[in-house]
Amino acid sequence: MLQTPTGTDLYSLGALFPVLAVLLGALTSTLLGFWVSRRVLTYLNIGWLLISAVWMMTLWNQGRQAFTRIVTLPDGQPLLTASLQADNPALLLGLVIVVGSVMTMLVSLDTAWRARISFPEFDAMLMYAITGGLLMAFSGDLIVMLIGLEIMSLSGYVLATLQDSRRAEESGLKYFLLGAVGSAILIYGIAFVYGATGSLNYAEISLRVGSVSGLLPQNTGILVGGALLVLAGFAFKVALVPFHQWTPDVYSGAPTSISLFLSTVVKVAVFAGMLRVFSGALADAPGWASVLQVLTAATLIIGNTAALLQTNFKRMLAYSAVAHTGFLAMALLGTPATGGAALTYYLLIYTLMTAAALAIVAALQRSEEGMSISDLRGLYYRHPGYAVALAICLASLAGLPPFAGFFGKYLAFQAAFQNGYVWLSVLAAITSVAALVYYLRPGMLMFMPDRTPAREYAHGQRPPTTLAVALGVAGVTILGLLPNLWYGWLGNPDIWRLLAGR
Repeated sequence: MLQTPTGTDLYSLGALFPVLAVLLGALTSTLLGFWVSRRVLTYLNIGWLLISAVWMMTLWNQGRQAFTRIVTLPDGQPLLTASLQADNPALLLGLVIVVGSVMTMLVSLDTAWRARISFPEFDAMLMYAITGGLLMAFSGDLIVMLIGLEIMSLSGYVLATLQDSRRAEESGLKYFLLGAVGSAILIYGIAFVYGATGSLNYAEISLRVGSVSGLLPQNTGILVGGALLVLAGFAFKVALVPFHQWTPDVYSGAPTSISLFLSTVVKVAVFAGMLRVFSGALADAPGWASVLQVLTAATLIIGNTAALLQTNFKRMLAYSAVAHTGFLAMALLGTPATGGAALTYYLLIYTLMTAAALAIVAALQRSEEGMSISDLRGLYYRHPGYAVALAICLASLAGLPPFAGFFGKYLAFQAAFQNGYVWLSVLAAITSVAALVYYLRPGMLMFMPDRTPAREYAHGQRPPTTLAVALGVAGVTILGLLPNLWYGWLGNPDIWRLLAGR
């Protein structure tokens, strides 16, 4: 623990470097884009991401912090707070963000030219968005979290509209307008939480709200209102029902490589912020858990039902992402130890299987609108490698053993069930059975002979995309057979006990 005089701030480059490395990549893309080809910039950015990941691994168990400050609580006890913390939860979630980002860049090497977004600004915006996502995972207070969220969101709005097409412009406008509403609600919620607790720091809020210090806010109503507004703001960003309206239009309207990024990296970063806030700072605040379970139930029902009705495969995956948001949100209803471990495990698995599935769509689709589910008929006889890989991804998304999606859903169910949310766990199990229908239908069509042999896909296998697919398939298979390779890091309760610095 850093020893600092009262009222002074310190910074630690060790804790900051994983974020700074990605920011340097963003600045490099911005400045060198005039002289260096876009593919060279992409390889450089992948290098920066790998450097960031390696540095995160070196910080394991060190508990490094940046911008620390000693505050004095009303009972006279000193408390060391930090605006940015490179603790183990941040490192685990940061690694998941890097994995999804690398897979996005690999896919973009093959598809950006076809989507008419193959210019340096694409890589710059992507790296700025990743920087914001890492800030959310490493945040130690609500202001840093909000800054990271806005950096990521503004970059996402640009990415969604980067393609010169009417569909991309429409999707980007919807994303911007509803995202702005979500940000406004979130900021109002943060103001209410500050008014109720007198602090923006996670550790200090946790102590003032929780029963440990007995420093409950005088106006509990303001705290409850603030927590619910913050929850609604986050719900917009992760697409919890009824705040999900933008998701299918944006995911299907944006270029597929950008849809891949929005549905994986952005979702991981926002859930990282939710884990910090609701399993840490506001864990003991009343009201929000009851509302979250209702939103989760609605998300599970509507997301899976809407996916059943889709004929476009890319749009089906968009509603599938909404449904998986419900499963991910269940983990937040568990205790910080079980819920944090379940959420982090599920986020990695979700990133691997969703990114691999969308990478295959990006490689095979004739246009950025995606392809219909019927177009998958006979895929095995044209591209057997992609057909087998997509079948594995769909099986994992459906939660079928022995793939890792099964263990991810099991952990989410267990976290909610053990914390008393029995009816929600039963509902989640029922909707998982319903999800088998829309996942297995394209899975079966791929291995059926195609009666229209003239049908052919416009794009075949390409090395970077194939590498991204291989990473996803290998990940969900190996982690399904040997889940402790990842869960062994997550299962230690000491990691999550210090989630809010208490």
